[in-house]
Amino acid sequence: MPTLRSSSGPHSSSSPSSVSSSVQKSGQRGLSASSGCSVNQPQDGRDWGHTSEGNSDSSSADESSDFEDILRRSVKKRPAKRPLKTTPVAKQPKKGSRMVRDHHQKESEPPASDLFDAVKAAKSDMQTLVDDWVDSYKQDQDAGFLELVNFFIRSCGCKGTVTLEMFKKMSNSEIIRHLTEQFNEDSGDYPLIAPGPSWKKFQGSFCDFVKTLVCQCQYSLLYDGFPMDHLISLLTGLSDSQVRAFRHTSTLAAMKLMTSLVSVAVQLSMHKDNNQRQYEAERSKGPGQRSPERLESLLEKRKELQEHQEEIEGMMNALFRGVFVHRYRDVLPEIRAICIEEIGSWMQSYSTSFLTDSYLKYIGWTLHDKHREVRLKCVKALKGLYSNREVTARLELFTSRFKDRMVSMVMDREYDVAVEAVKLLIIILQNMEGVLTDTDCESIYPVVYASNRALASAAGEFLYWKLFYPECEARTVGGRERRRSPRSQRTFFQLLLSFFVESELHNHAAYLVDSLWDCAAPQLKDWESLTSLLLEKDQNLGDVQESTLIEILVSSVRQASEGHPPVGRVTGKKGLTPKERKIQADDKVKLTEHLIPLLPQLLAKFSADAEKVAPLLQLLSYFDLKIYCTRRLEKHLELFLQQLQEVVVKHAEPAVLEAGAHALYQLCKPEFTFFSRVDFARSQLVDLLTDRFQQELEELLQSSFLDEDEVYSLAATLKRLSAFYNAHDLTRWELYEPCYRLLRKAVDTGEVPRQVILPALTLVYFSILWTLTHISESDVSQKQLLSLKGRMVAFCELCQSCLSDVDPEIQEQAFILLSDLLLIFSPQMIVGGCDFLRPLVFFPEATLQSELASFLMDHVFIQPGDLGSGDSQEDHLQIEQLHRRRRLLAGFCKLLLYGVLEMDAASDVFKHYNKFYNDYGDIIKETLTRARQIDRSHCSQILLLSLKQLYTELLQEQGPQYLNELPAFIEMRDLARRFALSFGPQQLQNRDLVVTLHKEGIKFSLSELPPAGSSSQPPNLAFLELLSEFSPRLFHQDKQLLLSYLENCLQHVPQAPGHPWGPVTTYCHSLSPLENTAEASPQGYPRSKKRRIKGPSRLNGEDTSPSREESLQLSSIPPTPTLTSTAVKSRQPLGGLEEVEEEEGLESEFTQGQRFSNTQRLRYSGPQHFRTPPNSSGPGLGSRLTRLSLMEEEEEEGLAAQDDSSEEWQETDKVRGANIPLSF
Repeated sequence: MPTLRSSSGPHSSSSPSSVSSSVQKSGQRGLSASSGCSVNQPQDGRDWGHTSEGNSDSSSADESSDFEDILRRSVKKRPAKRPLKTTPVAKQPKKGSRMVRDHHQKESEPPASDLFDAVKAAKSDMQTLVDDWVDSYKQDQDAGFLELVNFFIRSCGCKGTVTLEMFKKMSNSEIIRHLTEQFNEDSGDYPLIAPGPSWKKFQGSFCDFVKTLVCQCQYSLLYDGFPMDHLISLLTGLSDSQVRAFRHTSTLAAMKLMTSLVSVAVQLSMHKDNNQRQYEAERSKGPGQRSPERLESLLEKRKELQEHQEEIEGMMNALFRGVFVHRYRDVLPEIRAICIEEIGSWMQSYSTSFLTDSYLKYIGWTLHDKHREVRLKCVKALKGLYSNREVTARLELFTSRFKDRMVSMVMDREYDVAVEAVKLLIIILQNMEGVLTDTDCESIYPVVYASNRALASAAGEFLYWKLFYPECEARTVGGRERRRSPRSQRTFFQLLLSFFVESELHNHAAYLVDSLWDCAAPQLKDWESLTSLLLEKDQNLGDVQESTLIEILVSSVRQASEGHPPVGRVTGKKGLTPKERKIQADDKVKLTEHLIPLLPQLLAKFSADAEKVAPLLQLLSYFDLKIYCTRRLEKHLELFLQQLQEVVVKHAEPAVLEAGAHALYQLCKPEFTFFSRVDFARSQLVDLLTDRFQQELEELLQSSFLDEDEVYSLAATLKRLSAFYNAHDLTRWELYEPCYRLLRKAVDTGEVPRQVILPALTLVYFSILWTLTHISESDVSQKQLLSLKGRMVAFCELCQSCLSDVDPEIQEQAFILLSDLLLIFSPQMIVGGCDFLRPLVFFPEATLQSELASFLMDHVFIQPGDLGSGDSQEDHLQIEQLHRRRRLLAGFCKLLLYGVLEMDAASDVFKHYNKFYNDYGDIIKETLTRARQIDRSHCSQILLLSLKQLYTELLQEQGPQYLNELPAFIEMRDLARRFALSFGPQQLQNRDLVVTLHKEGIKFSLSELPPAGSSSQPPNLAFLELLSEFSPRLFHQDKQLLLSYLENCLQHVPQAPGHPWGPVTTYCHSLSPLENTAEASPQGYPRSKKRRIKGPSRLNGEDTSPSREESLQLSSIPPTPTLTSTAVKSRQPLGGLEEVEEEEGLESEFTQGQRFSNTQRLRYSGPQHFRTPPNSSGPGLGSRLTRLSLMEEEEEEGLAAQDDSSEEWQETDKVRGANIPLSF
């Protein structure tokens, strides 16, 4: 069996076979390629970034030679099977044929190419299309071949065509150069990547056409010396072009052509094997039965098949060496992905020739590609190879070389690549025993807790096949799979327990259950085995194992009942299919029928352990509760209610009480027939708790001292009542008055313990909310409204008093309840037709607002300690405290946005935006955005107020000397810059706001004057440096007017001559128009990091004037030089053809700047427009407008961000509005 050999190189031991030459047409030059045949293989560990577009680093010295020379180097010349060029017999075209030609067509014109239109339309049958082309080719070979050539040229998006004259007189490289010059590069789109519905199916139709072309020609034109060799020559030359469209399209065509040739080679190999078997069978016959003629015909057939196979292998070698070895590391990832995908298919379909290390290395090297699509194609190709057990033995060397890389791809940053990598390792685990070591597997196990569900499920499947399948999977007997034995199920859960407990990778088994659900759902849904393990008396399970097993039970029940993953795990599914919903409904019925009788037993066994009983109470939420009625299981309901009451009375932990209250809430629905029974049990429980509370409360109010047991008992009772008041309406038990008396004593005397005050506050809060619910549902009198209003106001006063308590927990609880109540009883409550609730609207007094803001400063904006690795107990405590502080801040911000508090109080929040950005940046940013939507003008004034407050605080602490050199002042500048960026790119809309902000800032900076006779600067003058951060948001006209306004204000301030103040100079410089021009940097200060983009200095050979160049750059894109890439180009913003900003820092996160219009650019293009008006009254102000070293890169980047792109400046009306100066 002849084997297709690899290209020569340092990693290849044999050289490829030569491509058999084609019989050239007499008097005609064949198309040649610009790529050579001799290649050096890329080294392992090469740098992908050094591959230049269109030119591989490994190309040989004769790379520019014509490919026709290589075609001539044949080992054996095959006879010309092309028919003689004679006058063809007139032939009627087929019905519906598209090949009706104009016989009067000029010889110099190319044939009409409707192949492209037919393939683009994707409506005609490809086989008919190819048959028509074959018929036309047989009638006129030159015209037919030119039509095929022009089809590929048009598929590249090139508008040029190859004429018969070009075909005869020009070489391949000359033709490609001519086509490149005619290529239209105004748009980077070409058919393979063009958007729109008309191009959606083009790539599939294009590949189908190439496949059908080879399939229909495999018995005729494929072995003709002319069309295929010249087509390969054309595609090879195009694939080496610098034009991306040529390279991409021709590489796709060449690889698909190679794949079709591989299919033909496989068929030839099969025919050779059949021929050999027939020949051996004929020879084995006796002398009387053997047929010499039969043997001779079989030998001739074998010779013909051998010749065909050699020709096919020659074509494949030409494509592989001429296209693949150059393009598999092309700069374009789409091209690399095509090559890797196709070589994978070659290895699978023709493994005898391609499944060798000399070909496998290309996939191994490309596993390190930096683009997701290429890595994904590599992994998928390897999956197809490792899935075939027959060829895994030939992959041992490759596996040993690249196994570490395949294992590391489990942590790929692209989830789809990581998922395919895990699936690949599953196949390796199944088909190649002992290859993956324990260390390799341990690196995959943690992925079962990944947030992406697809990745976690794949890792769960790997875990199942590695740990559970060898021990627990049922064996097949007689072709039928027997039911899993209870012992194997117990083994499964024991292994699951040991993995979860001993690995110590995560604290929640729900994520492990979800990861294993797709592959081990039958085992996880074996609730009979789970409950039997839990209820066994002689079980050998420890406390941790019991808790874990209960969590696994609850998680599997929840997964079966709800059908969605746990919180925090992302899934791409939008919903369940009808089949999945049917399975879900059946599972819910099964688990309910099984667990209803056992739930009371489980509660009785674990009732003393709060950690175990809380999740067991959650099981009721996943039951189909109607089964209690339909299956006559009321006796089990009675047992459950008894156990629930015992659990509630026995425990005071919030998790247990909340689970019990919610379980009782699920049962207390009037539509159930057992509602009266459950309601009676609830009343009994609440009566018990209420009587106990009344008795203990009287003891507390009458006694001046309580021991610890009495305090604990009262606090536990209050916690139980609070948990049930949250889920159930306990208004008829009238708990408000006793709780209010208790809280009043706590505020007045301070003798009530903290653990009693906290649940009492919550009880009063729930009492007010339930009363409001009753009022909202029915007609109420004015007396009831005033009564509720009085209770609410009294409770707010209590909470206000608690804000000054010494205990921080009481303070936080009072703040949370107070912020919620103020929000509920805000003016928003009358919206939606509830005007009758207007008497309940409450506005907090100024003292309460002040105390809320003070609490926020003392408990939220505090500097936390540094977090460690996040695994220690201290780190968890800090994270929990951060969540609590974020909750407090969110409550305060809601009060601001809903108008409960004065919006000016937002300055206390905004001034910490920069300092606490990591902790609260998202909350403050959202608050700032919403505040600007409510009132833009007021919001800008609040930002200025925030800066004033920070400046005043710093001034009082440090004094005015060297204030602008302090780190705190630098932080204020950063905050001012962040505020300026928050205005966004709407410069015209914010024009008045920014100007007003500057004016108010100037007034503040000069509000306090130095003592008479002193030459020192005003104490607030450094505020001008903060104000300079907002200067990039100003128009040029406004900058000029602000300079005049500042000069007028400075006339009233005494100043020593010849000693300019630094803040004034800095601020004036920020207002200078030179700040936005290249001439403004005489000392070479960089504006920002940029890279230059070279463009043509002449357009069409004409020397244009500077103004003409500018107008051209602003209105159009200059033509691209020939022989350059046709990458997708988006229209650059105005001025973006010269400079491309590399956005850094936080500026790119918040905004994009504006660029001035053509009118403005021309208006300020002359140097006379950049001079600052001289100061007639203030001495030397104009001379001080020079560039200072204080103007660092940060300000320049802000200006560059403003000067980027914006569509708004293209509109004429906005340009006119921008040129209207503001008056002061």
